[in-house]
Amino acid sequence: MPELRRDPIIGRWVIIATERAKRPNDFKIIGGEPDSNEKCPFCEGNEALTPPEILVHRKPNTKPNTPGWDARIIPSISGFLNIKGELDRHGKGMYDLMNGIGTHDIVVMTPKHMCNVHQISEEQIGKGVGLLIKRIEQLKEDNRLKYALVFGNHGKAAGGGSLGHLHLQLIATPVTPKRVKEELEGAKRYYEYRDRCVICDMIKQELKERKRVICEIDGLIAITPFCSRFPFEVWIMPTEHSCDFDKAKPNTAKNLGKIYKHIFTKLSKLLGDFPFNVILHTAPFRRRRKKSYWETIEDDYHWHIEIMPRLTQVAGFEWGSGFYINPMPPEDACKALKEIKV
Repeated sequence: MPELRRDPIIGRWVIIATERAKRPNDFKIIGGEPDSNEKCPFCEGNEALTPPEILVHRKPNTKPNTPGWDARIIPSISGFLNIKGELDRHGKGMYDLMNGIGTHDIVVMTPKHMCNVHQISEEQIGKGVGLLIKRIEQLKEDNRLKYALVFGNHGKAAGGGSLGHLHLQLIATPVTPKRVKEELEGAKRYYEYRDRCVICDMIKQELKERKRVICEIDGLIAITPFCSRFPFEVWIMPTEHSCDFDKAKPNTAKNLGKIYKHIFTKLSKLLGDFPFNVILHTAPFRRRRKKSYWETIEDDYHWHIEIMPRLTQVAGFEWGSGFYINPMPPEDACKALKEIKV
């Protein structure tokens, strides 16, 4: 059983993956295997190589865990957390820990062996996003879980694996991650001072200045944020206020497919096969009201997606200080992306 251990200084939780423990020599870096669809477990026809599907967007008259699907969600074969068991949160001297309860799912975005977002259609992206929304709705029913973190890694520099097949990951945790808490607290402070959502205000100013707006598509906006940490960092946000991604309008999955395809096509034409991380920021699960903490979250928090190309290296200064050094002004990045024809 993996463990979650809490840092007593800053409150950060760390997953100690006891079931995936390595020896010191296991960390030696060697060349990765070439990408191949012959042994890719995510390709259509290789369903026997994965655990049974949890959710699927499937063609009529096709059987579970067989060919005939468009997108599917499956458990990770080497998940960080375990869905079975109780939390058993307890102290050990001055330290806090609990069992590593949670889920680690893989959202396979296409049955074909494609590696990049721009290679698949906006309709295909929409199907994967639609499954993702349904899965988050399911996980909310588990009283042990508090947050669903959705992310994607592409390329070695961004932590991507050797398979290459386009997919997202969803990890549901029994605690709200510290990074998310910091964002929630920042949004709450802004709301307490101005009685407005910080991202709603951000969208209004960006639309007024038009220096960092890449595009607007069907209720969604894509910008290079004012405080971009990385060259060509992009945020995608709904223009209408919403704190929970899974409660978005019925056509959000379809529309997100459009803007996601549009942005990644531009990025790929400009940067080539670039490494990146993409992360969904959404509100935590809320089953009971905590005094003051959740009182304004529906009004002060705004879900969004962050796309972070990994074109520069995060090194000692960044880790030690919390600063980021970005050699590409977001205004220049936006201009370059807008000039790319799609």
